[in-house]
Amino acid sequence: MLRRLLNTFSSNPPPPSNKDHDDFVRRMKANKPVQVPYESLPITLPPSFLTIDSPDAKPITITRIDFANSPLPEYTDHHAYILDNVLSPSECAELLALAEASVADVSKAEDGSPWRRAMVALGAGYEVFSPNYRNSDRLIWDRQEVIDRIWERCLRAEGLRERMAEVKGEPTITRGRKLERKGEDGSWFRFVRVNERMRFLKYSGGEFFQAHRDASFGEERDGKMLESLFTLHLYLNDSKAAVGDSAELAGGATPFLSSDYKRRIDVDPKAGRVLIFQQRGLMHSGDDVREGVKYTMRTDIMYELVEEE
Repeated sequence: MLRRLLNTFSSNPPPPSNKDHDDFVRRMKANKPVQVPYESLPITLPPSFLTIDSPDAKPITITRIDFANSPLPEYTDHHAYILDNVLSPSECAELLALAEASVADVSKAEDGSPWRRAMVALGAGYEVFSPNYRNSDRLIWDRQEVIDRIWERCLRAEGLRERMAEVKGEPTITRGRKLERKGEDGSWFRFVRVNERMRFLKYSGGEFFQAHRDASFGEERDGKMLESLFTLHLYLNDSKAAVGDSAELAGGATPFLSSDYKRRIDVDPKAGRVLIFQQRGLMHSGDDVREGVKYTMRTDIMYELVEEE
């Protein structure tokens, strides 16, 4: 019922007045659906940012998670890849600083921080505050040029360009997708771009994200209907589990989970590490942060449906 009601409203709210902002805060604290304003400033990017390797860069590696020989063999035909050293630690710090500088006043928290409490999307531009399910801070940066530079780094990983270029005859990835239901037999998906919407996440002590499967992101762009099939998740700082006691962060792993939550495979935060995984079917969560702060960024890999003649 709630979703039907929300679909009657515009997904593009006007800029909020002070009264609108007060109402937004009141409704958020009461766990009521709200329309959240996200506005990015056109900040200047350093020309060398992610276009020239930094002095602390290392070779990029890629590993496909071997679900067949893991505690989660039911995911054998599913796809998840770990890329290490996509960004260097110094580049991660610079990306985070640029993201914080990009947040317009209208999108800031009450105290002026670029970080505001993360919400859960309901559709039609509405979100709800649900701290028992998702407990962290978030900021949004829409900047295609930045995500394109990150993606070009990812594509240095051996075989990734070919793997992501198209999805054909892989129902574990595409079954049930909106675009697939519009196609005929023999249709397939072609990579278009990575979503410009970068969601930066900040998890402090005790914060977490409960078990979930990522929803697909759909939009129309340049006359094409696009839909996401994969998530791109970039870790921006190190954890003790990944690099040892020199890191301040303890906890915060991304575990893939069995349906009963009893079996798991952990992906530990490491600065510059990228986790790419199919959105359909893979249950995962964000473990509690026990010490320090965890910073990440996630976005979507977008495809168009190609219908055979």
